[in-house]
Amino acid sequence: MSVYVYAITKDSHPLDLGGTKGVGEPPGEVRVVRGDSLCAVVSEAPDDLSVARRDLEAHHQVQERLWAEGPTLPIGFGFVAADEDAVRAVLAERAQLFAQRLDELAGRAEFNVKGVLDEEAAVRAVLEQNTQARELNERTREGVGTYEDRLALGQLISQEVQGRQEALAAEVLTALRPLAVAEKVAPPSHQYFVSASFLVDEDRSEEFGRTGQELAEGYGEGVELRLRGPLPPYSFA
Repeated sequence: MSVYVYAITKDSHPLDLGGTKGVGEPPGEVRVVRGDSLCAVVSEAPDDLSVARRDLEAHHQVQERLWAEGPTLPIGFGFVAADEDAVRAVLAERAQLFAQRLDELAGRAEFNVKGVLDEEAAVRAVLEQNTQARELNERTREGVGTYEDRLALGQLISQEVQGRQEALAAEVLTALRPLAVAEKVAPPSHQYFVSASFLVDEDRSEEFGRTGQELAEGYGEGVELRLRGPLPPYSFA
């Protein structure tokens, strides 16, 4: 029977799963598959697994419960193995690699940082601060601007907004990088000017969170910095 896999731990982990519910409807019973020195936390794989809020929340609740008690390797949502023997085979085959990674993640947590720049507010700022953009905009609004003026205005605003995004991203990363032991930074996107995950030592988690909060509070209209953590090290497992 196929099994849904949540995380891998060492056999020294407390593995207190009392009252924990897994994915599926009704929720699967969470249990432990034991190898020689490693364990996998699993439940029966549901036939109707989907990327629904119910199953996503169950998945993360199991992982957060485990992580609160000791180092874990959280597995991405939706991982299903053929049966418990297949899980044991992977635990045996990759025992050294998994054990090493568990040691590296011990006493560390993940923080996620995402930055959002409101486009309308950014454009207003460009028109207020950039004389050339303001003049081109006024000519366009008055109906005396040429096609080339409108094109130049669009290009100038785009360049200025991109520059603002890059400057904000650099500011955030410069402030937070010294507090982390590892990072994963996604390429800039239309949605986020910065999207990064940081691996942080437990004794620096409070400082990291405080620094992120201070950054967020320091930004004015149109800039939002979202900080989540401490979390299980999803991005570094």
